[in-house]
Amino acid sequence: MEVYTVERTGRSITLGFRDENPTLVEPLIKALNDDKTVIQVRYINYHPELADPVLVVEVSKGKPEDAVKKAAKTVSTYFSAVKQ
Repeated sequence: MEVYTVERTGRSITLGFRDENPTLVEPLIKALNDDKTVIQVRYINYHPELADPVLVVEVSKGKPEDAVKKAAKTVSTYFSAVKQ
């Protein structure tokens, strides 16, 4: 799964997902929703032949990238604790 920045404003960031994996995206959205600085999280899944899905994250303070990094670390910690 490739993640890239589609758009960046002062308080929001839009990330695109090429070859998106719902197993990783769903926990990321949950971790973002649990963050008190995150105002809004929207996941938009367009038609797969027309555009990549996007994740829009808006924060009340700080950088939206920091909220995404914090959520990604939470998801990484969770999955690294899972034993096979």
